[in-house]
Amino acid sequence: MKVGFIGLGNVGGKLSGSLLRNGVELMVHDLNEDFVKAKVAAGAVAGESPARMMRECDAVITCLPSPAASAAVLKEMLPEVCEGKIWMEMSTTDEAEVKRIGAEVIAAGGAAVDCPVSGGCHRADTGNISIFAGCDRETFERILPLLTIMGRRVLHTGALGSASVLKVLTNFLATANLVSVAEALTVAKGAGMDLGVAYEAMAISSGTSFVHETEGQVILNGSRDISFTMDLVAKDIGLFQEVADRAGVPLELNPLLINIFQDGISRFGPRELSPNIIKRLEEATGLDVTAPGFPAEMTDDEPEERGAEVIVKR
Repeated sequence: MKVGFIGLGNVGGKLSGSLLRNGVELMVHDLNEDFVKAKVAAGAVAGESPARMMRECDAVITCLPSPAASAAVLKEMLPEVCEGKIWMEMSTTDEAEVKRIGAEVIAAGGAAVDCPVSGGCHRADTGNISIFAGCDRETFERILPLLTIMGRRVLHTGALGSASVLKVLTNFLATANLVSVAEALTVAKGAGMDLGVAYEAMAISSGTSFVHETEGQVILNGSRDISFTMDLVAKDIGLFQEVADRAGVPLELNPLLINIFQDGISRFGPRELSPNIIKRLEEATGLDVTAPGFPAEMTDDEPEERGAEVIVKR
């Protein structure tokens, strides 16, 4: 299968790298020409346009920063969609929007999948990230060999759009956890605790979590570098709020998180690293919530291996 990949940023660059590393015939495109040149040097072919990529490839993956960006790219590709073509949306996007533009792909004879990833950029880099996939079962089985190259655990979530709902749901949970970890570490510092000891206490207790064990470390290092920014957090929890609003579910915590990150963006800028939401507390208290012995960035120490479908227990 010849694959096109559009969007070679923090996540897309790593996912496309897994495809190249594993011998997939790949065509790439990005507005940043340096990103394209790097992939070409690694064995990819430069795609001149999204339309050409859909015309020449069996499947085209988009991994872009916003629903609007995906819609604009899809508009260019749509005239080239025909029977047998697959559009795979790996961006974190809006359920309603992916259904809308996915329906256009299906009407043109193609297949559409929303297949966002979860688990951190360090795992995207090694092919060990998790992938949700929303589409019909036949399409899922066609693309499963690609998904198991890019991800360790692949979950078929149901119909088109279902994966996007679950993605923003899990990002909401991660955001709530990030804010709670920031508060817990700041309180530990204020109470005079050794932050290395506090980190380990949280890690071995009922208070541990993926966010604590990853973002907690780069918070304490001071780099705060998790390759994710405040504007992207705000986008994701905003999308989660839209899902809740459409479902008629009144939320209490998410609106508070939206306000917290809007305040963080107003203070530090939209491209500030998301773990630096703790700076709001550091500035309010005068505390420096850092400690020696923690890494500046996360790396995945699991060996790369072919992924597999996650089977839901019934």
